[in-house]
Amino acid sequence: MINTRFSVAIHIISLIASNPHEAMSSEWIAGSVNTNPVVIRRITGLLKRAGIVDTVPGVAGITLKKCPSEITLLDIYHAVISDDALFSIHDETNPNCLVGRNIQATLDDKFQQAQHAMEAELAKTSVADVVTQLKK
Repeated sequence: MINTRFSVAIHIISLIASNPHEAMSSEWIAGSVNTNPVVIRRITGLLKRAGIVDTVPGVAGITLKKCPSEITLLDIYHAVISDDALFSIHDETNPNCLVGRNIQATLDDKFQQAQHAMEAELAKTSVADVVTQLKK
């Protein structure tokens, strides 16, 4: 299931992309997101591991490693969501029940189709697109 990490990560990246010449600390970004700086540092660490941002320990300033037009929402999604499945099917259903016995197989294909559709849509949108929309 997608949690707020994804939207916060987009917020962080969009903020940096909108202000490329400003050295933004996690505290400053946290003020925009209205969260704790620890949350920003945690998410920034995931983005750094994915090669999207760069940071220098002890120095204020998170920078993008790529041009905003080269970073898609799908890149950010994959960076911060560890379980790629948008939908989860509950385990341990009752095999003696018609629905319990067949629900996983019935839903699996539909859930995969929805996952692929969502990923295709995210791949179409770059951070530059988001920043442009924000400025309208």
